[in-house]
Amino acid sequence: MPTPHPEFVYLDGQIVPWDDAKLHVFSPAVKYGAGVFEGIRGYWNEDENQMYVFRVAEHLARLRYSQIMMRFDRIFEPQDVETPMLELIRRNGHRATIHIRPTVFVDGYQESAATGPIGMFITSFERPASSYLQTGCSVQVSSWQRLSDRAMPVRVKANANYNNSRYAGIQARVDGYDTAIMLNDRGQVSEGPGMCLFIVRGGRPLTPSVTSDILESITRDTVIEILDADFGLSTTEREIGRSELYAAEEAFFCGTAWEVTPITSIDGLAVGDGQVGPITKRLQDRYFDIVHGRVADDRGWLTPVY
Repeated sequence: MPTPHPEFVYLDGQIVPWDDAKLHVFSPAVKYGAGVFEGIRGYWNEDENQMYVFRVAEHLARLRYSQIMMRFDRIFEPQDVETPMLELIRRNGHRATIHIRPTVFVDGYQESAATGPIGMFITSFERPASSYLQTGCSVQVSSWQRLSDRAMPVRVKANANYNNSRYAGIQARVDGYDTAIMLNDRGQVSEGPGMCLFIVRGGRPLTPSVTSDILESITRDTVIEILDADFGLSTTEREIGRSELYAAEEAFFCGTAWEVTPITSIDGLAVGDGQVGPITKRLQDRYFDIVHGRVADDRGWLTPVY
């Protein structure tokens, strides 16, 4: 059964009914994927009757950077996005975990429109936890190569970049896996189709460096901070070879959508004992306590909505 859509969407200065949020078929956003976006989570705290949106400032700073990199004629500043985003959540009345997507795009009908006119829409919809959080997921090292920063700006959350991820994710499912890991043009491990990767070797976490053609993920930064400050585990950021994946004691993905998702097998080989590893489980528990506001927000990562 399809997930019911929310009642409202924010579009170009107005909160409008879902069915009225429309772009023209000839807009560059539709034709070429000429847009940038952020994925942001909001977490419902039942005890406090409160929605907490996670790391708003960092997400909207990255959205600003993405717009500049795309050379848009108009730049939506963080405050231009945060105010309508929080109001949209209130109008939709969410009382469960949600996914929020502010998108800035090239609108208009001119064939030559490359950098403007610029529009913005924001959606918020309920997104329950994935079953992979408990069971872990099976992963294929993809034959599809991760985009190079020499070809497309991989640090930018550009809509068009995600066709690269789409190919890898679909191929993995066709081949009987849950998702994929992508290698870059140097044959080194990069990331999954829309999420960053960590492995554990010798009890220490490793993750591909920011020069491995990855998105500079806010969740990745969060995980590195938690592992270090809360568990005393310093993460090594470096190039990771494909064969190292099979030597991992634990592995997991992280990202706004994937949160902290264990990986239990890679190319049909069990990761560790094929179960969710102890560091991954501790990290999951701590991560969800933080994002739901069940522990003190000492880092200032949470924005209350109501």
